[in-house]
Amino acid sequence: TAWPAMKRNPLPQRRPKVQKRKADKAAKITQKNPTPPCAAIPKMKSLKNKISESIASYTARTGTAPQRPGAVLFDMDGVLYNSMPFHARSWNLLFSEIGIDMPEQEVYLHEGRTGASTVTAIFERELHRQPTEDEILRLYRRKTELFAGMGAVKVMTGARETVNICRRAGATTVIVTGSGQGTLLDRLDSDFDCAFPAPSQRITAYDVTHGKPDPEPYLKGIAKAGTSPWQSVGIDNAPLGVESSSRAGLFTIGVNTGPLPSGTLKAAGADLELDSMEECAEALGILLL
Repeated sequence: TAWPAMKRNPLPQRRPKVQKRKADKAAKITQKNPTPPCAAIPKMKSLKNKISESIASYTARTGTAPQRPGAVLFDMDGVLYNSMPFHARSWNLLFSEIGIDMPEQEVYLHEGRTGASTVTAIFERELHRQPTEDEILRLYRRKTELFAGMGAVKVMTGARETVNICRRAGATTVIVTGSGQGTLLDRLDSDFDCAFPAPSQRITAYDVTHGKPDPEPYLKGIAKAGTSPWQSVGIDNAPLGVESSSRAGLFTIGVNTGPLPSGTLKAAGADLELDSMEECAEALGILLL
């Protein structure tokens, strides 16, 4: 005999509590995930717009419309590995040992040079002379020791995903680095599933006469890939590296993973400037897949 009463008045009594529970649940979800999934749509549209503008910029810069990329060329430090803080510290310590002040922030502006080029640039500025071959070898060996003593370097967040997108798209992946740091070069196969086999898909400090910002490293990189500049993408995080890729005629993505002011990589010649390797993975997904 309770059914009539339940039928007459169940909802007015319970609806406020149910609605309150739903509202509380929604509030908790919003607190945990302040950006709803639909908010990614404007972000993706914004990235697509940036890519469209960058392709137009590349065409205006080179006089050639880029084709679907057959190769993607990666810098190593600051792109595949979060190693630049270690490099900055080790260069700072090295020069302090011989009475030269090289602020860690300045290292980011020299990034991309070969070790010999960096030593030479600092000697010319601070000592007003060129270093001897023996000084270059001795100092770079010491810098390598300091770097190796700083612990394990982590893979850059988003780097593996970026490389995997290239491989899924059938693009050849090539390393173009000014480094000769064996501690990282020796890890590439295990960290990136043999995406950069040596020597066929690597350009290092030992393979070039003129390092970044000269275009030689990236030109040698596309020669190894067997592609033309307009069929290739260069990814770098340093002004000198971006300049090198741009001068070689590649569609150039500058990824600001360090402390550089926004717009620095664009000013150095990047067709597209991004803020992380995660964003770079999204961009390559649009470009390649």
